[in-house]
Amino acid sequence: MRDVYVIGVGMTPFGKYMDKNMKALAADAVNRALAHAGITKELLQVAVVGNAYQGLVTGQESIRGQVVLRAMRIGNIPVTNVENACCSSATAFQVAWMDIALGLHDVALVLGMEKMYMEDREKRLKLFSASTDVEFVERLVQMLKADAEKKRKEAEAKGEVKKEKNSSGGSAFMDIYAMAARMHMNKYGLTQRQLAVVSAKNHNHSVHNPYAQYRTPYTVEEVLAAPPVAFPLTRPMCSPVGDGAAAVILCSKEYVKKLGASKPVKVLATVVGGGMDRSFNDPDIGERLAKIAYEKAGVGPQDIDVAEFHDATAFGEVVNTESLGFCPKGEGGIFAEQGHSTLGGKLPINVSGGLESKGHPVGATGAGQIAELVWQLRGEAEGRQVQGARIALAENGGGNIGIEEAAMVITILQADF
Repeated sequence: MRDVYVIGVGMTPFGKYMDKNMKALAADAVNRALAHAGITKELLQVAVVGNAYQGLVTGQESIRGQVVLRAMRIGNIPVTNVENACCSSATAFQVAWMDIALGLHDVALVLGMEKMYMEDREKRLKLFSASTDVEFVERLVQMLKADAEKKRKEAEAKGEVKKEKNSSGGSAFMDIYAMAARMHMNKYGLTQRQLAVVSAKNHNHSVHNPYAQYRTPYTVEEVLAAPPVAFPLTRPMCSPVGDGAAAVILCSKEYVKKLGASKPVKVLATVVGGGMDRSFNDPDIGERLAKIAYEKAGVGPQDIDVAEFHDATAFGEVVNTESLGFCPKGEGGIFAEQGHSTLGGKLPINVSGGLESKGHPVGATGAGQIAELVWQLRGEAEGRQVQGARIALAENGGGNIGIEEAAMVITILQADF
């Protein structure tokens, strides 16, 4: 297996682009990545494209990658399309990494892309349900809504939340995340305020990220006072719907030398895993997958300088802080409350703003996380730069079956210059 490097990344600002199609967003991200790598599109030998929902949104199936790349006059190379829920482009990254590591090609393009925003709110929300067991999710959501209302009333009686009903008609994923958060609260004592600390931290990080969908700072009190979604989650604790694209250029070590590429970032590990039927007390997918990733990379959680976690809600960051070994089980909320995950803390997490404010155009999310970490390792993140960052980790979950993600990808990168 050959060593594989990232030599360039690029992404569009995430947002709502009613006036741009998928071809325009993809071209923007790819051109930025090519410029960052210092190469032209003619040098690309293979492409892997991650996307989740365009079949549902536009009816485009089967050849999504070929369609957008041909519009850029990128043709006559193998193009593989990858669909794996929220970690579609992180999975595409692993496919491209394998291609180069096995010696099949020397230069690969990874593209993640998604257009999710549409005026039809009901259709928009159904996109998320498509990444669950659709035969079961409707019954589950009704049960979860009833449980959330019961727990909210209990918290209200204790004076822990203000008197206000949960909003209705949200995505199934917010109900599922809220259920997991309530289970964690019951077992470990996680508080709604600690979730608000995580959310406020990420929104405040996003102020320094020109690629973020929302760049509005929040205080903890403002997060707590925001409209509820499903107890204990309020609106700023949840990722928004949006559009965007992100691209990554990978190449072999030999090609790095041939190009004379500056500031190459080495791929230490990229691991794709699947969820399983388990009890709440068994190790979750993040814990299981992290052990494999750390072993392959030859590092441990103590070696990570900066991380991007899949915080589709603030609870996602809490549980992954624990599962990936950065603090003991049950202490993810405390870790954030003590300032450890803030820029300048001992392990800055989601300095991009995370999915909560950077945005979550599903197919682009994984590649967007990798782009952020490459900028961090190259010292190019400007106002959100983690000083001295040398090793970075991205965790990207996808879909849901039962009580955990259907899929997950963990990627570990190292500055090799």
